Amino acid sequence: MKLILSDHNERIIEHCPATVEQILLEAGINPLDVLVTRNGKLISEDTVVGDEDEIRVIRIAHGG
Repeated sequence: MKLILSDHNERIIEHCPATVEQILLEAGINPLDVLVTRNGKLISEDTVVGDEDEIRVIRIAHGG
């Protein structure tokens, strides 16, 4: 599975299937701070992803 981070770096994740939350936590990313898409569609953190998926992490900008 390909994990594309918000800074456009890419990582290959080999221990799939796994939930989005597991993958984010292992990558050191707080699931509450990001949105995630799979193959271009928004998915939740409890979604199970597989080897053929492309996951993109989108950082949420918040503040005031």
